[in-house]
Amino acid sequence: MENKGKIYVIGIGPGNLEHMSQRAKDAISESEVIIGYKTYTNLVKDLIENKEVIDSGMRKEIERCNLTLDKALEGKVVAIISSGDSGIYGMAGIMHEVVFDREASIEVEVVPGITASNAAAASLGAPIMHDSCTISLSDLLTDWDLIKKRLECAAMGDFVVSLYNPKSKGRVTQIEEAREIMLKHKKKDTVVGIVKNAKREGENIVITDLEHMLEEDIDMVTMVIIGNEKTYVKNNKMVTPRGYKI
Repeated sequence: MENKGKIYVIGIGPGNLEHMSQRAKDAISESEVIIGYKTYTNLVKDLIENKEVIDSGMRKEIERCNLTLDKALEGKVVAIISSGDSGIYGMAGIMHEVVFDREASIEVEVVPGITASNAAAASLGAPIMHDSCTISLSDLLTDWDLIKKRLECAAMGDFVVSLYNPKSKGRVTQIEEAREIMLKHKKKDTVVGIVKNAKREGENIVITDLEHMLEEDIDMVTMVIIGNEKTYVKNNKMVTPRGYKI
């Protein structure tokens, strides 16, 4: 008998419903079961009334994915949600890996969303108009020496660099080391944008520079975007020129 179950891996965007894609809203509407970290399910609470909602805490990603697959194998349409884009530091990768590992025959559809760096960039102006990279400073799953190597390469190449997970209560020195690495290859007056709660309630935007960035409040809901040598500020907007002749 054919299994009618399906898995949606949904990026819900920054958290404000107006920045969620219509496809994401439709996929949530089609789903019978919603699974996610409690902070994320709270962000979409108005869309998931009268559905089975399963919340879980942080660092239970594999558990959530196995539960999602179990529900789908029962024939249910299940949505597992991430903030931002589910394919960028979200649940898409581990969900696919769990399905592969269990050799399950189930349809998995990844629904993209606006990721944190894009949301923060829009609030700042246009800082990611040229070559850029994203680097997470969380060393929970990646060795810190490898992260430092990536920071070094990005700085040497003068990429615009978006830093995810820049600082937490238990991880405070990584952002300091990242800044020192950047200063080896970028000027101290390089423009830096710092956005807390990008495109959601409580948004706070600061434009500063590499020399003074650590004077600002930075935590786990903050995006830090470090410009390249041509990034500038005008009318309180951070802009990295693409190179067009005006």
